[in-house]
Amino acid sequence: MKILVTGGAGQIGADLLPYLEARGASLAVFDLADRQERGRSSLRWYRGSVTDGAEVARVVAEFAPEVIYHLAAVLSAKGEKDPHLTWAVNLEGTRNVLEACRNFRVRQLIFASTIAVFGPGLPDPVPNEVSLRPTTMYGVTKVAGELLGEYYRRKWGLDFRGVRFPGLISAGVPGGGTTDYSLHMYVDGVRHGRYECFVGPESTVPLMYMPDGLRALTELSDAPAGRLKRSLYNIAAMSPTAAEIAEAVKRRVPGVAITFRSDPVRQAILDSWPRRVDDTRAREEWGWKPRFDLASMSDDLVPKVRAMFAAAPPR
Repeated sequence: MKILVTGGAGQIGADLLPYLEARGASLAVFDLADRQERGRSSLRWYRGSVTDGAEVARVVAEFAPEVIYHLAAVLSAKGEKDPHLTWAVNLEGTRNVLEACRNFRVRQLIFASTIAVFGPGLPDPVPNEVSLRPTTMYGVTKVAGELLGEYYRRKWGLDFRGVRFPGLISAGVPGGGTTDYSLHMYVDGVRHGRYECFVGPESTVPLMYMPDGLRALTELSDAPAGRLKRSLYNIAAMSPTAAEIAEAVKRRVPGVAITFRSDPVRQAILDSWPRRVDDTRAREEWGWKPRFDLASMSDDLVPKVRAMFAAAPPR
């Protein structure tokens, strides 16, 4: 299968590309970053921005993918610093990708949405179908992307499917999301032996280990269309407090010092998001089920973070 991944140099793409390759896919990446080999000599790399509709069209016409995984986005914390760029990348970029799918008959588009589409004051856990009133430009553009994809599905028959990701944790460098405090605890805890969280200890938000996130994307892509009753799905795995994550790291990284100093801007963003989401629809319609909780994720993640920094001394 030929698959194009937009934003393939980002946090999700770094793990998704080898995961898809192991499944036998022929892969191409469209990203602003320079080519990153990562051991895949057959990977085609197109350098460019999803905000350039003509360039998106050229790449899709040339590579002719059957499926596009649309990951390119500006995340929440960075998005609040430059909302105009966030609009251009997350919304205009999504429209450009959808148009290319329509014009060049791409069979399926898999969309990476987010819990940032939700706003404050919702039920706990938040159900799949609920009023979407986000408070960040990241959330606003992702809501619009969801609706735009559903429009292309109704109007032109594009097989548009998406998951609303919790905060994702992986053995990599944090990419500017509001939930990155969770990953920083592991990364800085191993690299520096300390980390000061930018949220309070009782802060709680849905989180997911990246291997589960990769499975969610591919399992939704593989699901028979006849079983699906909607386009967008909540997916869930764990909702630990920041203090619980810190304790999990301390049990596995002896001597690490993790403290808390709440940043008002990022704390407000986090507090506007749900503490838990209801993923019943994903479980019922395509068999979604997470494999990792906080303990099993920490057992697997800490050795990977250590290995990541083994070749370079702490700075």
